[in-house]
Amino acid sequence: MSNPIDYSQGIYDAKKLGTPRMLILGAQHMFAMFGATVLVPLLTGLSVSTTLLCAGLGTLLFHIICKGKVPAFLGSSFAYLGGFAIVSNDGANPENLPYACAAVAFSGLLYVLVSGLISVFGIRRIMRFFPPVVTGPIIISIGLILAPSAINNCQSNWLLAFVALAAVIVCNIWGKGMVKILPILIGVLVSYAVALVTGAVDFAAIGEASWIGFPIHKEAMGLFAIDGSEKFISALFTIMPIAIATMMEHIGDIAAISATTGRNYIRDPGLNRTLMGDGLATAMAGLLGGPANTTYGENTGVLALTKIYDPLVIRIAAVFACILSFCPKFEAIINTIPSGIIGGISFVLYGMISAIGVRNVVENQVDFTNSRNLIIAAVILVCALGFNSVGGITFGIGGVSVTLSGLAIAALAGILLNAILP
Repeated sequence: MSNPIDYSQGIYDAKKLGTPRMLILGAQHMFAMFGATVLVPLLTGLSVSTTLLCAGLGTLLFHIICKGKVPAFLGSSFAYLGGFAIVSNDGANPENLPYACAAVAFSGLLYVLVSGLISVFGIRRIMRFFPPVVTGPIIISIGLILAPSAINNCQSNWLLAFVALAAVIVCNIWGKGMVKILPILIGVLVSYAVALVTGAVDFAAIGEASWIGFPIHKEAMGLFAIDGSEKFISALFTIMPIAIATMMEHIGDIAAISATTGRNYIRDPGLNRTLMGDGLATAMAGLLGGPANTTYGENTGVLALTKIYDPLVIRIAAVFACILSFCPKFEAIINTIPSGIIGGISFVLYGMISAIGVRNVVENQVDFTNSRNLIIAAVILVCALGFNSVGGITFGIGGVSVTLSGLAIAALAGILLNAILP
């Protein structure tokens, strides 16, 4: 008789559980990231299939660079939603999305640059340029810029929006176990059931979609949008500053995974490797026409719940995501989700982005009785929201017209003020 497995101390080698259990655990991790990951293309207009493929391939690339040591899944980043909304004029100009994807690829290379600087100069010298008094207000601004988009989607069907919002809140506050970890996915399913009953779902596109197809479309790839045009350069200035905030988010996520598993991944394989893995995964996603990648808190929650810390399980989830991306019919089903449901989910989601910025400031005990900190935060918020409302600042460089978005202006102003003010 085999000895019972002790889960109390955590399982670092999932092979002892057997292949069937490992596959089930991998599927669980895929579903944990699923609701949030597919929501990003629904909000931005990108392809669901491409997004799933980029999440799977990005996760596998991250694991290769981190020597297979870190049990992290890379899903779609919500932080870049503001950048996509600005570049595509809140969806009115979907032809601009490839330029946004190209800019996402370059923001991923910014991760790689910071990774190299950390290797040379050490983490403290580099991170002092991006303190919480700068990154916190930038994150707050992203959520506030997106708020009108949530209301616009809700207006298409307030009933579905309310059901989706209520389901997310109930699951997040009163849910137990996996219910608490999957509030977005459950919120979508519950509100979608109501949409089916009320006849708000259009199934026409599902029948036309094939079962098997290639998830990457040349016309949507960011690779072919890298040029000297003003659209690309403007997208670059809009989206790259967001990486300042997402790098801080990455450090927090790696610290959370380390605390959950009891192993210091910031030391081994090192923050320089995890940043490089995240950055290269994001660059690859942008070139293929997908959204930026980021380490997912949902999957960290699954680690805490199951106490299965073997990165192999995460890699199995990544393979499942890749396989699912080759089914156009599945993407067609996802695209039948009514915009009212998207509005309800994004209603709480965009608010949570701003709330995370507030938490970033509070947890790091930023002293706002200090006039210096107060001025930096005030300038960032007014630049982000004020300039965004007037379409940013447009100027010429070498005969090319470039537009700096409110978010880009805010990030530059915050970094400069932090460096200059005593």
